[in-house]
Amino acid sequence: MAEQQKQQTQTQEQNLKGKKVAILVADGFEQVELTEPRKALDAAGAQTSIVSPKKDKVRGWNFTDWGVELKVDVPLAQAKADEFDALLLPGGHAPGMRQYLGSAELQRRVGEFWALDRPVGAICHGVLVLARTVDPATGVSVLADRTTTCLPKYMERSAYVATAWKLGRYYRTYPAYVEDEVRAALADPATQFQRGPHTLSRRGTETDDTGTFVVEDGRYVSARWPGDAYAFARALLARLDRAERKSAGTA
Repeated sequence: MAEQQKQQTQTQEQNLKGKKVAILVADGFEQVELTEPRKALDAAGAQTSIVSPKKDKVRGWNFTDWGVELKVDVPLAQAKADEFDALLLPGGHAPGMRQYLGSAELQRRVGEFWALDRPVGAICHGVLVLARTVDPATGVSVLADRTTTCLPKYMERSAYVATAWKLGRYYRTYPAYVEDEVRAALADPATQFQRGPHTLSRRGTETDDTGTFVVEDGRYVSARWPGDAYAFARALLARLDRAERKSAGTA
């Protein structure tokens, strides 16, 4: 499996050079959900840019404490959707993420990119941004007709119950669970929402996808939590590679 993934990455590297990927974040993003997909994209030759409502730097959250600090490459106010070939939406539940998850301006910008029909990847709370993004042509969420996953209710509830004594409501960003909001955005949640296997004990690695879960629907890729980050990154790479091959007439 590792050799097959290596060969796939080498093939993608030939096609992704010069491709620009916007990584949309604010303070409190879940570190692994950004850093691992970014490493994979950079290694494959893509050019990644941190886009944020903030102007200077954003700070990641490494499970229960502050993690990396990253330079903002493009302030959201200056970002132009058609200058990017793909969009990555990491998640996160730290309090600072509310300026990301609840921003009407950010949702409008995401809607502009979504309308371009280019690859989009969202993981964990990042899916909530899409669920809240309304297509002006239809008046409903851009996810209304998509198959998706997100942070499942049982994971969010388990993390909250296990840590409430110490962290309070840290693992409850909003009163509603992420899964409930995402389901409400779908036309037929019974068939379109995929929760994935009940597992918290196994995280994926760069060479092992055991226990991970990723949902793919055309150019859209979604995943549940940091444990899916490696598999999620590979799926997004494949979507971007496929889009490039289609554009070049070699798909």
